[in-house]
Amino acid sequence: MLGFLASFLLIFAKILAEQEACITSAVRTQLCSRAAPTAMLGAIVDCSTRVGKEEIIAMEMAIEDLYKQKEERFTLRVKCSGGDPMQAAQAARHLVKKNHAQAILGPNSWEESYAVAKISEQFNVPILSFSDSVPPWAIEHWSFFIQASPSTTKQMTAAAAIIHSWGWRRVGIIYEDTKSAADGILNDLYGALQESDVQFSSLVTLPSFAPLGTLRVELENLKKGQSRVFLVHANLALAERLFKKAKEMKMMESGYVWIITDSISSLVHSMNASVISSMQGVVGVRRYFSEMTQDFHNFHERFTEVFRKKYPEEKNYEPGILALQAYDVTRTVGSAMNKGSYNGSQILENIQETDFLGLSGKILFVGRKLAPIIRFQIVNVIGRSYRELGYWSDQLGFSPDADNTTGYNSSMEILGHVFWPGGPWTTPRGWDLPTISNPMRIGVPNGSLTNKFVNIEYDPSTGMRIFSGFSLQVFDRTAKNLKYSLPYEFIVFDGTYTDLVKQVELKKFDAVVGDIAIISSRYDYVEFTHAHTESGVVMVVPVQSHFSRAWLFVKPFTKFMWLLTLSMNIYNGIVIWTIEKNYSSELRRQTFLHRMGTLFWLAFATVFPLQGDKLHSNLSKMATVVWLFVALIITQSYTASLTSMLTVQHLKPVLDNIEILKSENANVGCSMKSFVNRYLVEALNFKNGNIKNFTSTEAYADALRSGEIAAAFLEVPVAKLFVAKYCKSFVIAGPTYQVGGYGFAFPKGSMLLPDMDEALLNVFETGVLKDLEDSLLASEKCVETKSDNETASLSPQSFFVLFILTFGTSTLALVVYYYHEGVWMRMLMVMKKLRERMRKFSRKVSDVSQEMDGT
Repeated sequence: MLGFLASFLLIFAKILAEQEACITSAVRTQLCSRAAPTAMLGAIVDCSTRVGKEEIIAMEMAIEDLYKQKEERFTLRVKCSGGDPMQAAQAARHLVKKNHAQAILGPNSWEESYAVAKISEQFNVPILSFSDSVPPWAIEHWSFFIQASPSTTKQMTAAAAIIHSWGWRRVGIIYEDTKSAADGILNDLYGALQESDVQFSSLVTLPSFAPLGTLRVELENLKKGQSRVFLVHANLALAERLFKKAKEMKMMESGYVWIITDSISSLVHSMNASVISSMQGVVGVRRYFSEMTQDFHNFHERFTEVFRKKYPEEKNYEPGILALQAYDVTRTVGSAMNKGSYNGSQILENIQETDFLGLSGKILFVGRKLAPIIRFQIVNVIGRSYRELGYWSDQLGFSPDADNTTGYNSSMEILGHVFWPGGPWTTPRGWDLPTISNPMRIGVPNGSLTNKFVNIEYDPSTGMRIFSGFSLQVFDRTAKNLKYSLPYEFIVFDGTYTDLVKQVELKKFDAVVGDIAIISSRYDYVEFTHAHTESGVVMVVPVQSHFSRAWLFVKPFTKFMWLLTLSMNIYNGIVIWTIEKNYSSELRRQTFLHRMGTLFWLAFATVFPLQGDKLHSNLSKMATVVWLFVALIITQSYTASLTSMLTVQHLKPVLDNIEILKSENANVGCSMKSFVNRYLVEALNFKNGNIKNFTSTEAYADALRSGEIAAAFLEVPVAKLFVAKYCKSFVIAGPTYQVGGYGFAFPKGSMLLPDMDEALLNVFETGVLKDLEDSLLASEKCVETKSDNETASLSPQSFFVLFILTFGTSTLALVVYYYHEGVWMRMLMVMKKLRERMRKFSRKVSDVSQEMDGT
């Protein structure tokens, strides 16, 4: 009897122990069959990973807390998928059909979630996926699918904010080759980087279990590129191998920047020392959760104890954000399973009505999606662990305080110093700069249409080439406006401009500088800076005249010729008036005004009648004859020159419309190496046979003068120089065809290009470019030749001897006149004095005679 009683008590104690195990255990749920009906939860995780281990412990703890809170039995059945979608699908089918699970938690990847979703839809069982990159169509396609992890959109925005904060414009992306990355994460990242004006420099796709050889090849390719900023999104195991290989290849040294996403940074706490040592200086973005609440402290203490016991092989036992997420989601599902109500649709409805503050943050489902995280933590791997730098939120930007409510701050500098790879406290530039020992190789075109833009000379004393010209000067000034030194060397290239541009794509040149036109076809090979010259193509034609027809009559003589002729007329008039006044009482009696009028009359009259008489003095006649001879020659020359000008104006009419050229089937000219030839044919519809190529501005001028071509089509910068040089012969006519403009060519995606654009704008705004343009135009002096279309004006040089002759004759007549005038005056004075003396003598004789008579 006693034996039977002892056996009964032993069995009863065992049953009680089994019931207790049913409440607390996550795996021995089959022992609960004798108990009251329970809520059955299924979970599918990768038990071999750190994430899976943390999720199992967290979900077990949630089951225990649900029982304590609701006094309701919850059973958790965990299935391991090994990260394989097929195993995940089999596990889901077993959980639903064999274990009668009313809801399934997990899995962690989208590939597994995709496989499980099909099963859950078939049996109307809700699945709460822990994948953070569920495509939008999944929610619409499966009515029992719930995204229980916040999307990566805001996380990628935070990563882009870090890149933008330091002014890095290019970033290399390294991501795990999963369907979730291709469909979701890359789209989120691309959109975030576009908003921050950051572009991909490279995209590296790595398989989840990439061998070391593959990692080496991909890292070598990245190392050859210019960008030194990399963003990594991968699972923990892949990231650990990647950073170890990067350190081995010296890519974790000064100058490099590595940024990791939440999938890695949320597990930094679990990394061992060897992994941490290979990630020094890495900056990470991870989901923020508060560690200051009492609930978290309780959870942390319990989790650490259980995890240590169950997984003693792990080096760190602290929970991460994924553990907190698994705990909160399990609590959410448990709360949705009201006692006696295990219908899938009802559970789904109840879950969507959930709204509470969990350990991982706000738990709120919107459209079967967990509300996005609004705050992230920025961490910096340093030493044996990591340092919490600060926080980022979409509303406030960067902040050192999680509770900051001040204005938006876009600069990460507010978080203090960052420890970058290699140990520098200064922020890396993000890309490699040329050095003095390895300067930029810049191609320069040889055989430019004019040497004013690119001029290449050989110095025999040094055996080196000397480079000069407007475009090279602009590049030099731009390079000096950069915030850093830019060593470079010019290298001559013979060939067409398009071939020169292609050399950049072929990596034979790092850039191309010169009179390189910016046209769309060249963007297939390079990218251009802003244009440093005016853009467009114009038509240059011979001129009719630079002078108004109303004043054409003065054009035959130069200004000095007119002035000298007028002066000579006036001078001759003065000479004749001076000589002839002694022969005309009228001239002597005239008032001053009358005298001036007569003077000018005599100056311009060819015949000088004085009271109907001819000139009286032989001197005035001599001066007049010579002047009439000179005036006759000048008049005839004037008539001939004016006639020539009037004739020339009808030889070359002004062309202001290309349709005239087409209708007359006229020949036109363009540069041999320029894009203009193709533009004339394709855009302006000229016949290829009517287009002639030239290699110099002098050849253009000769062809236009000779009539070989009726017009020349030049790029605006060259056309301005051309008409400045031949200012009296040719003129720009018709509209400006908007194409071209000279720019500097750089490789596609060049890190230097944005800085060059900024420096070039500074050259514009400070007036340096305007000074260079003025110097460029001033260097072209107007050239006049006998072959110019308009006849040159006559100058005094053509009549130098004649002017000397008439001036000398008139002057001689005046000198002779004054000489003779002076002799007669002296003779008259002597005779006057003699008469006075004679009178005095006569008076004295008369007086003596009277005295004698009186005596």
